[in-house]
Amino acid sequence: MVFQQELVHGTLIKRYKRFLADVTLDDGSVVTAHCTNSGTMKSCLEEGAEVYLSPAGDPKRKTRFTWEMIKINDGWVGINTSNPNLLAFEAILEGKIPRLEGYTQVRREVTFGDSRFDVYAENDTEKCFVEVKNVSLKEGNYALFPDAVTTRGQKHLITLMEVKKQGMRAVMLYIIQRCDVAVFAPAVEIDPAYAAVLKEAVSAGVEVIPMQALVTPAEIRLIRKLPFEI
Repeated sequence: MVFQQELVHGTLIKRYKRFLADVTLDDGSVVTAHCTNSGTMKSCLEEGAEVYLSPAGDPKRKTRFTWEMIKINDGWVGINTSNPNLLAFEAILEGKIPRLEGYTQVRREVTFGDSRFDVYAENDTEKCFVEVKNVSLKEGNYALFPDAVTTRGQKHLITLMEVKKQGMRAVMLYIIQRCDVAVFAPAVEIDPAYAAVLKEAVSAGVEVIPMQALVTPAEIRLIRKLPFEI
């Protein structure tokens, strides 16, 4: 996923009200950027750290910028939660995700039951529903999800189990937007209920694919599949 506009560099002052962040740009001006990440952002929030913002395309929007990434441990961590969906769509369309190659039709935002999944793909032999989750939480060498309790995430897992029951592929695709981790796992201490439902879903045949992404000011690119522990 290549950024269509040149990103704007700055330094994080603070994040507040979940969806807002004040940033000092390199020219000394202070702007308020939209933060798409509604979670705690634990382990990827550091006041005074370098950040990159994207200019907003809508002149009527209250915030002129969207917060895209922050520099943590000498590497960029993607915090825009809308990017993984586009990244996953492009990668599945181009056959660049292991075990998700060979689809001739790929669509975004497709409904099944009372859930809307991020990607739907099919070919002559199978149909597949894919739910995409952004992962930014780090603990030691582990990338963990979620960073806050998510009943919506549990609902997606339950619906994916129903997809599997009806003879279709059901995939949980975790996009890990940082390179300082090596293993993916559910955040049991933060949301034990989600971890339990994920374990149940895996036993029911729901596939888990954790993909690590290299985040840079020019692009976000999937680089490898990580091992996972349930």
